[in-house]
Amino acid sequence: MMEVEGSNTWMNRSPPPQSSFVRSKALYQFKQQKLPACKPVLTPTSVITVFMLMGFVFIPIGFVTLRASRDSIEIVDRYDVECIPEEYRTNKLSYITDSSILKNCTRYLKVQKYMKAPIFIYYQLDNYYQNHRRYVKSRSDQQLLHGQEYSHTSACEPEESSNGLPIVPCGLIAWSMFNDTFTFARESAKLKVSRSNIAWKSDREHKFGKDVYPFNFQNGSLIGGAKLDPKVPLSDQEDFIVWMRAAALLSFRKLYGRIEEDLEPGNVVVVNLMNNYNTYSFSGQKKLILSTSSWLGGRNDFLGITYLVVGASSIVISIIFMLLHLKNPRPYGDNSWNKKSLSS
Repeated sequence: MMEVEGSNTWMNRSPPPQSSFVRSKALYQFKQQKLPACKPVLTPTSVITVFMLMGFVFIPIGFVTLRASRDSIEIVDRYDVECIPEEYRTNKLSYITDSSILKNCTRYLKVQKYMKAPIFIYYQLDNYYQNHRRYVKSRSDQQLLHGQEYSHTSACEPEESSNGLPIVPCGLIAWSMFNDTFTFARESAKLKVSRSNIAWKSDREHKFGKDVYPFNFQNGSLIGGAKLDPKVPLSDQEDFIVWMRAAALLSFRKLYGRIEEDLEPGNVVVVNLMNNYNTYSFSGQKKLILSTSSWLGGRNDFLGITYLVVGASSIVISIIFMLLHLKNPRPYGDNSWNKKSLSS
């Protein structure tokens, strides 16, 4: 009797849901590599056509991109040499390290083409390896966000503490912050320069604490770059936030501010700067850039040139393949070349 009941129970059991069966079948086919797949056959005609189409598409994009880049107007002025007095030209390091010497300097930038506001102000450093492994690691992201509450800052050495007290912000990146300053005028009238919103919004809101204030910063025997206002939280010190985003290449630009007035052709922009930052000990260079922007951003010819090179190369390759195919045609499906290699 028990056997009959057991068999009836097995017979009355409901079948598995249809969706579960379909999923299991699809999973089985995937594991056994039995799913339908598209396997394009690379015939000489299709390969030549693809390369030719790539060339015809990439070259116009390259010209458009290069034109957009050239629409951005730039004024570039290298000032690290010109702002050294004549008597110190042979020993620049002694000049920059002598705190008793005033480092003020005046530069004159002539506008050649109409520059529509906003005009972005950048400083550029060359031969400066912000991508060095020990330099990049010498920081504490948790301390930047939580302040002295986070005490595990061993990665910040040798700028972890000073006089027995922790340094906030710690690390070599913060310690070496850029400290040249600029003011701008046109015909003795000061230009309106905005220094706000120069850092990424995500950095201001999520990487630097609103209640974290500089503490014991640049108070040691070895002074690096700029000092920070101890009364202003790190999230509001945008120059510092811009500097803390380490560059990937040895030449890089960082945003300093924006001129909120149009500049006409023939205008002379008077730049009064303080040449404080020491790039002379490692043969670095400093430049000041005024730049407008287009729909593509600032001036950068790399993307346009890359499109042109790839497009031209594709057309050349397609022509070479076409000539080879016309010279030595082979019927589709002919594998005689494989038989010859096996017989030899």
